[in-house]
Amino acid sequence: MNAKERIARRVAQELHDGDVANLGIGLPTLVANFLADGILVTLQSENGFLGLGPLEEVNANLVNAGGQPCGILPGAAIFDSCYSFSLIRGGHVDVCVLGGLQVDEQGNLANWMVPGKRVPGMGGAMDLVVGAKRVIIAMEHCAKNGEPKLLHRCHYPLTAAGKVSKVITEYAVFSFVNGEMVLDEISDLITLDELRACTEARFRLSENLKLAPAAEVTCAIPL
Repeated sequence: MNAKERIARRVAQELHDGDVANLGIGLPTLVANFLADGILVTLQSENGFLGLGPLEEVNANLVNAGGQPCGILPGAAIFDSCYSFSLIRGGHVDVCVLGGLQVDEQGNLANWMVPGKRVPGMGGAMDLVVGAKRVIIAMEHCAKNGEPKLLHRCHYPLTAAGKVSKVITEYAVFSFVNGEMVLDEISDLITLDELRACTEARFRLSENLKLAPAAEVTCAIPL
């Protein structure tokens, strides 16, 4: 199990029976493959779907918001982008799962551009983080160069301010409570001191801090 799969598996535990959930492009799309048996989660895509299926069950004639071939479940609905964004902006999405470039200790998110690099556009992320009832950021703990992605303050252009509910990485689960960043879970891949060393953001420990077993996980960064 690699880091991205571990993150996706843990994010899937945050989705509840009856949720309407939007999975962003990249890592978040993997979450659809790990939904628990016995619960019904309706996956929404901003390009016009309610009822997407797992990535393993694809229809070559359909693509999700990231342009990947996707599956669709019996009873699903297909509509135009305007109606899709009416659902998002109207508060009808229970949870969105997005990737992140940077998240800071105030729950601010930067995930739509790296200054100086060409980007196709901001996509639907700004609408999703404002319209969804819960915002979960699924990302690897550090950038490829080893720099922290959890910061005191984001220095990339913000997607939204103070809208992140939870951050899930291969090493930890953080939530934002009353303006504080709280460590809820830590992997047994890493010690608390090591986690602090690769996390610039300040955080406090939950009174119910959990140790999450790593199983067989490939470390994304050297410890």
